[in-house]
Amino acid sequence: MDLPNKKPSIAFLGVGLMGAPMALRLHRAGFPVCVWNRTSAKTLPLQEAGLKAADTPAQAVREADVVITMLENGSIVNKVAATIVGALTRNALVIDMSSTSQLEALDLHRQISEGKSISENSAQKYCLDAPVSGGVLGAEAGTLAIMVGGDESAFARAAEIFAVMGCATHVGGPGAGQVAKLCNQLIVGGTLNIIAEALLLAQAAGADPVAVRQALRGGFAESRILEVHGQRMLERNFLPGGQIKSQAKDMDNIVRAAIDAGLRLPLAESVRANYAKLLGTLPQADQSAVLLAVEQSNPGQRLGTASDQLPAA
Repeated sequence: MDLPNKKPSIAFLGVGLMGAPMALRLHRAGFPVCVWNRTSAKTLPLQEAGLKAADTPAQAVREADVVITMLENGSIVNKVAATIVGALTRNALVIDMSSTSQLEALDLHRQISEGKSISENSAQKYCLDAPVSGGVLGAEAGTLAIMVGGDESAFARAAEIFAVMGCATHVGGPGAGQVAKLCNQLIVGGTLNIIAEALLLAQAAGADPVAVRQALRGGFAESRILEVHGQRMLERNFLPGGQIKSQAKDMDNIVRAAIDAGLRLPLAESVRANYAKLLGTLPQADQSAVLLAVEQSNPGQRLGTASDQLPAA
């Protein structure tokens, strides 16, 4: 009788708002998962759910077939990668699902592919950049859009893992996943700003913004962003989900990528400026709080009468 194929063991580095539900889904799908987080207390709920936890990234990856990173930014990703490359197993696959810049992704690919393990200096290592879209709800439901850059054979090897977390698309070579994510974030960030302006215009010009949003949802303006974040703006519910600091980082990377590609994107620059207005005071607020930046540009105008729901300072 043939034995079922053994699922690859996974080290999951970074179990914050997004990483925790992603790691939990992999565990529930039968993958052996060991987690690590810079703030170790965040691993406690996962340990209670049956996942293992490690004290250091190197300890987490020592026996892992696949390493997934879901960290705050590219600088942190590459710093953590430097601490694990010597501990990776033979033929290890590193999948970075964080949102970084294209250049940071290329640096990671180079660092992993050229790195030497302590025990097997000739061992090949593989890397994919695979950022996601879909937010915490998508991470919990396993419906994330996963944009993957890297070698096609490595992508095929990761297919079973990606399927647990969402729908993965191979979009090109190293760094291409991050380019796709930046395109996604440009659309998201731009749409959030347009919805904020539209709802504020509706109210200022004498229409009921609640009714206007409902009317728009029957036409071409309908979108998941209008559904979810339009309602957040009307309720002034800015508790995170996606965060201002993440969107601001992404917009910085978008403008940088455009410059590197010889482009100027005026709308992206305007969206970036709105998120920059809020970064110093509300970094952890939901990205829909960009409404506040639009209101700041229109003194005396405020959408609705609800009190602002904001994260604790």
